[in-house]
Amino acid sequence: MPSSPVVIGVDSSTQSTKAAVIDAESGRLLALGRSPHTVTGAGGARESDPEVWWGALREAVASALDEAGVPASAVAAIAVAGQQHGLVTLDAAGRPLRPALLWNDTRSAPQGTALVRALGGADAWLARTGSVPVASMTATKWQWLRENEPETADAAAAVRLPHDFLTERLAGTAVTDPGDASGTCWYSTATGAYDPELLALVGLDPALLPVVAASGAERIGSLTRPAAEALGLPEGIAVAAGTGDNMAAAVGLGLGGAGLLDHPVVSLGTSGTVFAATRARPSSPALAGFAATDGGHLPLACTLNCTLAVDKVAALLGLDREDAEPGGEAVLLPYLDGERTPDLPHASGLLTGLRHTTTRRQLLGAAYEGAVFTVLRALDELPLGEGDGRPRGPGAHARPLTLIGGGARGRFWVDTVRRLSGRAVLVPQSEEPVALGAAALAAGAASGRDPVAVATAWGTGRGRELPAVPRDEAAWRRIEDVLGDVTGAGGRSKSLLSDQCRTSS
Repeated sequence: MPSSPVVIGVDSSTQSTKAAVIDAESGRLLALGRSPHTVTGAGGARESDPEVWWGALREAVASALDEAGVPASAVAAIAVAGQQHGLVTLDAAGRPLRPALLWNDTRSAPQGTALVRALGGADAWLARTGSVPVASMTATKWQWLRENEPETADAAAAVRLPHDFLTERLAGTAVTDPGDASGTCWYSTATGAYDPELLALVGLDPALLPVVAASGAERIGSLTRPAAEALGLPEGIAVAAGTGDNMAAAVGLGLGGAGLLDHPVVSLGTSGTVFAATRARPSSPALAGFAATDGGHLPLACTLNCTLAVDKVAALLGLDREDAEPGGEAVLLPYLDGERTPDLPHASGLLTGLRHTTTRRQLLGAAYEGAVFTVLRALDELPLGEGDGRPRGPGAHARPLTLIGGGARGRFWVDTVRRLSGRAVLVPQSEEPVALGAAALAAGAASGRDPVAVATAWGTGRGRELPAVPRDEAAWRRIEDVLGDVTGAGGRSKSLLSDQCRTSS
């Protein structure tokens, strides 16, 4: 049993909730509780009941405390990091009016296109929010709800993001943070506040939204009696504002103003992401120009199809996920749920380049390559090494890639990232950067310390570094040519994917 206080960091993701019990002084992970979520929907719909998240949080916390063997009285603070972008609509009593529309629900793609046009194009959105509305962004989902379920939109007494909803259940206070708010497309990263013109554009009353805290580590209240009874924790412990999952992962890796800047991270999970903490405010249509939760910036590119899509291909081929080899001449773009980057919300998977000599293992390897390529091609868009005026060390675009997520534990995932990037790869020892980042936010709320400094002292970003290998230029060009064809960049037919595919340009 630790002699120092403990903190709890909650990772409420698409598929499950994880609760990490952390020694607040050393950063040692004492226990990790898990509880699954239910995701429903077909034909582009992806929804979850927010009450399931609350139940999963309760179960995960109880499991973690039991495993850690620490008394509830040792817990000093709690913070939630949640899946970004989800639209949660509540009645006046704080109950969900309908299941939440999740980040990977693509039904609002037409609303995204309409919003881009309504403001005058992508550049106008980039100047205000740092991002261009696509189906994943919350503003497009709210617009979809207004158009398709107006009675629900009219009945909404509150509009929340997933982490906001859970934090409000803990502290009884409607608060979000700059990081998660920056993924809505109604929050301006230029002004650091909700944008009145954008709210008017989507017909959203600002009174329905939570207050934006200064950072994810701000203590926004105390654990209420009902929440304490539900979780088995002491009433009155500190509750941090919390943040989105990507922002928490950055904190957990020690990225930010009090830690590392301009160090790229590749996350391989249900989605694939590439991001870095920067001083430069991003302005690229290929990126989501998020705010970091500590006041900096977190430019990020996100794909919809990563580990789950490749696992599906493995299942179709009757292979174990590791039973793969490089794809040879085959190219497989595993866009099984549409795609966000590039913005192809109605796309389906594409397979081309088959030969008599093509094997099942090569087809699976081609799925890995397609997923990894889609993530890595966004690396050059990150504004690394800009905006801080400091002397640069080794070239920012040649630094090792920090690799996290479930894919970071897969041999072939790691091999494919190394082969297609041609860069060294750092795999942190910790497997739970989101939960650890949330725990650092909780520690910051309890102590007043900078959460990135807390995580840096904990050493959560340390790991093993794998050297660079020669980049597989032939595979890169092969996939690039196929993707160029289907998006029109190659000047040839776009018919390889659904004729409904469109880009955000």
